[in-house]
Amino acid sequence: MNVKIIQSNDDKEQAFQVRTTVFVDEQKVPPEEEIDAYDETAIHFIGYEDGQPIAASRLRFADGYGKLERICVLKEHRGKAYGSGLIKEMEKVIADKGYKKSKLNAQTHAEKFYAQLGYETVSGEFMDAGIPHVTMTKKL
Repeated sequence: MNVKIIQSNDDKEQAFQVRTTVFVDEQKVPPEEEIDAYDETAIHFIGYEDGQPIAASRLRFADGYGKLERICVLKEHRGKAYGSGLIKEMEKVIADKGYKKSKLNAQTHAEKFYAQLGYETVSGEFMDAGIPHVTMTKKL
């Protein structure tokens, strides 16, 4: 998978389509909760396989952390390490900007996946968009 930081509106639209497919269509997150005000200022990533957009995410910086958000891979492409590749690219940007910690709110079914990448759970379970989540952090 080829991961890049989004530079154009076309790439951003493709990333939003991946996010909509995963979060709105598949997971039934309300569209108004999926695309929000943070999308205007976040750094967006998109992953391509054979020229097709298959993964997306966004990165923000808050409270001393690089905050990984909206991490998703299209269903038919899961289980191929594309998610971990996307996260590694995001972590590189976090480190390049001088941050030493990353943070994410993981859906509980993905908690073990993030733990394998070095993330530690630092919260109890909470609901976000009707889906159980936990907060996880990692020192970079």
